[in-house]
Amino acid sequence: MKIVVCVKQVPDTTEIRLDPVKGTLIRDGVPSIMNPDDKSGLEEALKLKDKYGAHVTVITMGPPQAEAILREAFAMGADRAILITDRKFGGADTLATSNTLAAALRTLEYDLIISGRQAIDGDTAQVGPQTAEHLQIPQISYAKEIQYNEADKSLTVKRVIEDGYYLLNVQLPALVTVLSEANSPRYMRVKGIVEAYDKEVEIWTSETIKIAPSLIGLTGSPTKVKKAFTKGAKQAGKVFEVDTKEAVDIIIEKLKEKFVI
Repeated sequence: MKIVVCVKQVPDTTEIRLDPVKGTLIRDGVPSIMNPDDKSGLEEALKLKDKYGAHVTVITMGPPQAEAILREAFAMGADRAILITDRKFGGADTLATSNTLAAALRTLEYDLIISGRQAIDGDTAQVGPQTAEHLQIPQISYAKEIQYNEADKSLTVKRVIEDGYYLLNVQLPALVTVLSEANSPRYMRVKGIVEAYDKEVEIWTSETIKIAPSLIGLTGSPTKVKKAFTKGAKQAGKVFEVDTKEAVDIIIEKLKEKFVI
C-alpha cells in the first residue's frame, strides 16, 4: 500500500497575536508546529505501515522553513518527504492550494491520501475535499477510525457527525481527512531524529509539477482576506429576575436604546 499524507506547518495558536493596524498574524517569534489534525493523519498512516508494510510519503506546501515538519515526519517513521515551495505559490487561498497539491499528487503513485480535517490557522476544512475533487477520487471527511480491508483493498471509516457517526466503506484509491482526536501521535525516536537529517527532502517548484500560473498563488485565488481581528471583550451584562410581561418590556426598551427605534 502506498500512502501520501498532506501536512502543513502552522503557527502555534496558543501564542498567536494579531497586528491591530494591519489585522494580520504576527509571526515573528511565534513557534511553528505540524498542524495537529495532520499529525494525527500521519499517525494513522504510520499505523497502517506498522501493520501492512505501507510506504508513507509526506508532502507539504509552504516556505523553505516548512522543511522542519518534514524532518519531524521522517523521525516519526515516514519514508519519503516532499516540500512544494515557490514564490509563485504565495498568497494562495484554499482553491489555489488544493490545485497545487493535486498537481503534485498526480505525479505520485498512491492508494490512499490522508490529510487533517483542517488547519488551525485557517479552520476552513476545505483543502482536503477540494484536492479529492480535483483528482476525481472518493473522499471521506471527519474520520475518527480507519480500518483497512486487505482482501478487497477498501477502507471502513467511522465518520463523526454532530450527534453520532456514520460507518462508511470506500474503495481505494481515496482521500480521507482525519480528526486530531483520532490518534495520539507517536514521539520521534532518538535514532529517527538522527537519521532524519541524513535523508533527502525533495524540493518541488512550479516547474517540477507543471501547473498553469492561473491556478496558483494570488492569481489562482478567487477569495482574499480583507481583514482579520480578535473578538473584542463584551461589557458585563445585567440579570433581571422578573415575570414574563416585565421581561418583554425590558427587552423592548433595550432594543429601542440600541437601535434608536
